[in-house]
Amino acid sequence: MDLKEEAILGEAIHRHWYYVSKGRALARFLGGVPGGEILDVGAGSGIFSKMLIERGLVTRSTCVDTGYLADRDETHAGRPLAFRRSVTATDASLILMMDVIEHVDDDVGLLAHYAAMLPPGGQVLVTVPAFQALWSGHDVFLEHKRRYTLPQVEAAMRRAGLEVVRGSYYFGFVLPLAAAVRLGDRGAVPKSGLSAHHPLVNAALIAVNALELPLMRLNRLGGLSVFCLARTGRSI
Repeated sequence: MDLKEEAILGEAIHRHWYYVSKGRALARFLGGVPGGEILDVGAGSGIFSKMLIERGLVTRSTCVDTGYLADRDETHAGRPLAFRRSVTATDASLILMMDVIEHVDDDVGLLAHYAAMLPPGGQVLVTVPAFQALWSGHDVFLEHKRRYTLPQVEAAMRRAGLEVVRGSYYFGFVLPLAAAVRLGDRGAVPKSGLSAHHPLVNAALIAVNALELPLMRLNRLGGLSVFCLARTGRSI
């Protein structure tokens, strides 16, 4: 999650259709099975860690982001929530990289760096913006290096030494509208594509994306975001 978007949306980020919908998709993609500790890389405000904690799917989270001014420890819904500028080791069994690897030149190297901290059978879940054809001022503003197709993400995971478990697109239902807006903004001053909406519009977008959730794991055709789950070597 990008700290720039947190600065734009403020507290409204917790109600924004994009983050509400993506949090629900994350829980659905993971299978809704309670787990233990997670390492949330590039976590920004920690919104996705907080969502998983609230759903009882996580007992503890460490959020890592070079944008933090200092390390700190908090609790959320009664669970430990740590914020760190960097880590060299983790007890987590799941690493989240929510819209992170598109920001770096060496995406495979970043994946391999954090995957090496996991035990056998540990998992890495990545989301990225989809389709280079949708490149716009939104990507420039957020300092993206690239957008991806699902096969490209899966290939990066494998090159990092991981075994792909499953992958799919999400935000397929709103893809045509978003594509029209993004392509129409080409050549404009770079800015985030996310903004606050009227509550009725926001609620409608949440409802539309909720309809897609039951089909999410089957969608290998298209959407605004790619989700990919991979694991390290099988546990013995």
